[in-house]
Formats: sequence, structure tokens, C-alpha cells
Amino acid sequence: MVSVASLVGFLVIAGLHTLIATVATRFFRVRMKTQWGSAIFALLLTPLVLVVSTLFLSGMLGLGGNLGDRNTALFVVVLLPLALGYSIDVFWLPSPEEIDLPDTTRDRR
Repeated sequence: MVSVASLVGFLVIAGLHTLIATVATRFFRVRMKTQWGSAIFALLLTPLVLVVSTLFLSGMLGLGGNLGDRNTALFVVVLLPLALGYSIDVFWLPSPEEIDLPDTTRDRR
């Protein structure tokens, strides 16, 4: 049986991981010149960051708890936030090309 404290811990980890996945996806979309490059980097490097973050948050800080199955925990704290973060960036945030940035080049004398 999952306790309320472990459920809240997993929700905190999943929320933080969704934020990390969204920011990482946006970073790769802004930096990469091709769509496939940003998708591949987001889908290969972001889970690595999420696993390291899970080890830190659940191991050192003691958040979360025992869900009884490693696959369930992996789904809740890595795969679900990765899918949510990627879809938030792709479907709800404006495309990087649509954002007008101020001109930062100035006449430096």
C-alpha cells in the first residue's frame, strides 16, 4: 500500500521532472537547426537527466517511496514527465521562430 507521504513525494518529483523536460525540450529546439536533431537530443538526453535527478531526489533527499515495482516508478517519474514536458513545449508553447527577440547588437565604441 502506498502512503500519502510517498504519493506526495512522487507527485513532487513528477512535477519537477515535467518542468525539467519542458525546459530541456525548449533548449534543444532553440539550439538545434533541424527538427529531428532537437527531437533526438530531447528524447535521448532528457531521460538521462531525469534518471540522475530521480536518484538524487529519491535517494539523497528521500522523496517518494516504494511503489512496489521498478517499472511503475520508472513510468511515473521518467516516462510520464518526459511525454508531458515534450507535449507542453511542442503543442502549447509558441514556436521558437514565432518569438520576437530584441536586437542585442549595439554600436560599441
